[in-house]
Amino acid sequence: MPRSVNAVASRARRKKVLKATKGYFGRGKNVWTVAKNKYEKGLQYAYRDRKAKKREFRSLWIQRINAGAREHGLSYSQFMGLLKKADIELNRKVLADLAMNHPEAFKAVVERVK
Repeated sequence: MPRSVNAVASRARRKKVLKATKGYFGRGKNVWTVAKNKYEKGLQYAYRDRKAKKREFRSLWIQRINAGAREHGLSYSQFMGLLKKADIELNRKVLADLAMNHPEAFKAVVERVK
């Protein structure tokens, strides 16, 4: 009896991977073994960087808030401490947006906590 290999599923799996690696450099786009390795590595990077993205954005927001606060004579840590004391619950994302795009609104927040 001949061996059953389910070529339909194998081909579909390979097509899925090769479609996902379209645009990769060199043999990574058309050689099955190379493409499979690059595809799996790409998924690892994507998983890792979804976590890293959150850290990077939080860091960016803190820098923007710090720059905005220093224009009004406060450091970042002083400003955040005063915010907590004044019981103002604005997150860093919103504060950074105010500091960058709406300086008059950010100034009002600073004056409120001083």
